[in-house]
Amino acid sequence: MTDMTMTRPSVVWERACAVTDLEPSWGEAALIRMKQIALFLLSPTEIYAVDHRDPHTEANVMARGIVGSKGDRPTIASPLHKEVYDLGTGECFTNPTLVLNTYETRIVGGYIEVAVETELFAAA
Repeated sequence: MTDMTMTRPSVVWERACAVTDLEPSWGEAALIRMKQIALFLLSPTEIYAVDHRDPHTEANVMARGIVGSKGDRPTIASPLHKEVYDLGTGECFTNPTLVLNTYETRIVGGYIEVAVETELFAAA
């Protein structure tokens, strides 16, 4: 009998930029492990990271979106068709079939780090 081990994701923290590189309530795009990620600084300790790629148009524009809120939930509106996404969950409020990938962030020594998944392959 052969034991087939499945692929499982592993999280790696990657440095994106200094906290001081970001302007409050404005997005910036970062290239992390060949993936474009949009970063949003909402307060000195509240930073969100999402895919830079708009799920509706597949254009890399989300860092240029409009930051807002829906109740107490921070949002980003796509600059192209104005779909509104929850920055924390990626849920789209205007079109439930769309989802924006989100990434966990942390601050270490004044720098923003983003958690990205890598695939680990185990031998059978």
